Amino acid sequence: MAKDSIGVIFGKTSSTSFRFAVSDSLATRRSDYIKVWHESDGWALAQVSTITSSSEDFSVEEAVDAAEGTSKIGDMDEHIIADATVIGVRDKDGVLRVPKSPFSPGDKIFKADDVLIKQTLGLMRGDVYIGLLDGQSVRVNLDANNLVQKHCSILAKTGAGKSYTGGVILEELLDKGVPLLIIDPHGEYATLKLPNDDKPSSFERYGITPKGYASQVTVYTPANKVLNPSADSLFRLNGINLSIKELSQFFSDERSQNETGILFEAVSKLKVEKQNYTIDDIIFEVGQNKSKAKWNVINKLETLRETGILADKATTINELVQDKRASIIDMKGVNPDLQAMIVAKLCADIFDARKLNTVPPCMLVIEEAHNFCPEKGFERTVSTDILRTIASEGRKFGLGLMVVSQRPARVDKNILSQCNTQIIMKVTNPNDLKAISKGLEGIGSDVEDDIKSLSPGVAMIVSTYIERPILVDIRTRKSKHGGASVPVVKDPLDQTPGTRVVSTGIDDRSKSIIESKITDISRPVNDPQIIGNSKTIIDSRKMIDNARNIIESPRAIINKAKTIIETKTEPKKPELPQQHEEIKEQIERKKGKRETSIYRKMFGSRKK
Repeated sequence: MAKDSIGVIFGKTSSTSFRFAVSDSLATRRSDYIKVWHESDGWALAQVSTITSSSEDFSVEEAVDAAEGTSKIGDMDEHIIADATVIGVRDKDGVLRVPKSPFSPGDKIFKADDVLIKQTLGLMRGDVYIGLLDGQSVRVNLDANNLVQKHCSILAKTGAGKSYTGGVILEELLDKGVPLLIIDPHGEYATLKLPNDDKPSSFERYGITPKGYASQVTVYTPANKVLNPSADSLFRLNGINLSIKELSQFFSDERSQNETGILFEAVSKLKVEKQNYTIDDIIFEVGQNKSKAKWNVINKLETLRETGILADKATTINELVQDKRASIIDMKGVNPDLQAMIVAKLCADIFDARKLNTVPPCMLVIEEAHNFCPEKGFERTVSTDILRTIASEGRKFGLGLMVVSQRPARVDKNILSQCNTQIIMKVTNPNDLKAISKGLEGIGSDVEDDIKSLSPGVAMIVSTYIERPILVDIRTRKSKHGGASVPVVKDPLDQTPGTRVVSTGIDDRSKSIIESKITDISRPVNDPQIIGNSKTIIDSRKMIDNARNIIESPRAIINKAKTIIETKTEPKKPELPQQHEEIKEQIERKKGKRETSIYRKMFGSRKK
């Protein structure tokens, strides 16, 4: 076997798979890329699917004896076998093909080089750098035009890193000057403004440098500056001369014909009588109606008015969508129903603007997409229909869509099926796995186990121009991540600046008493009488050592503090000669009398 080979093919082979004996247990591992020479097609790329190890001369009886300690494990003849799946070979025209004839037993297996991996998998092009091929040093780049024009989805369970991955892609798109409109229900993306302060080693590994995007990012809040003080500006919708279509976007579809008629009659009358009218005028006109159904309409209108989202001067789509800039609609503190209304209004306006070409081509990012475009059978929202329209027709008008969700089973399948780039991180829920395997192109039930076992930060990427699903170690973000979990319980001894330490139960008064006693006791002893009286006083060196032990033991300090608090007495700080006199008086006391001085509690009985 050649020195640079890692194994040899044996047994039954085919053009799509084969088995090979591995030379060393550390030579390869599952998911590694390997290459093998094919006599007619040249170097073919394959991937290790499974690895097994066995020993025929180590029986069950020998294993039981070794486990019970009655015998020792001797030298074993261990066999390491790997199964490989053939990915294919690029022909002269650049088309990926699988060899038509099987591989030959006895052919040697080698580790695949980076160039062959990139050429075969289709990773030679692309300008959106998202990370490294898992287990390799190969950079993975996605194509920006493909990513935006043909939509993208990021699906993962909570804590698997979907928002972090979304931030990585948004950084790359901002670097390319792509306009972004981000719907952010939890305020996770405002930290795009700040550079990442992570450890330098993480940046060196991925070949990036920290960067903040404060000059390109604007945060809007539909609430107010009290609920969201970090927002740059207020987001408001037009409240002047509202049409029936606009009012329909503000309300759910659960309206009776009578309610729709009442609303239409009021708006029609105001258009004739007034040049400009507000929601107050609409409420007044609805109140003049004689139908009892008017009270439901008034209730909805007043609820809308109380949100404060309507204003004389609205935030326009032209303000939100600009070249090389990202606008974040931070929904923190906004009612869920109002969030859906805002998303429906924004999506409709941006779609119309792109059809008229009044704003540049852009990408719309929807976080927690299951809340804004739920699957049939779940609660319907007013934003579902327009998001379906953007997913199916947005590509024609240069409007991209990125949907991010932790519940794939609850996201509308018509929208997910339109996403040609799928980024899937760890998912364990059976319903979500079923939805992924059935609803997304390029994903089969055989990779469900791979999805369940993905590590945090590792994603499976499926794209139309990447030949097969690949695992990618997502790179470190250039900007600060805002979606990290907040710790609830912290280490009591954690003294990191800026963190809240759990109380140990010692108040300031008790601390000062303990510190004064320890200071007195650990002071150098120079009095000859004290040093000379070895029968009644512990050796001075031992006194200092004991004091040091108390200082080093938080538990001892807490116990002394509890004693002081219980006695509710504050001992005075004695001078060293006074300590000697007190000890002499203690010797004369009767046997068995209880003594509660700090000196005795800290050093014990002086009797030998």
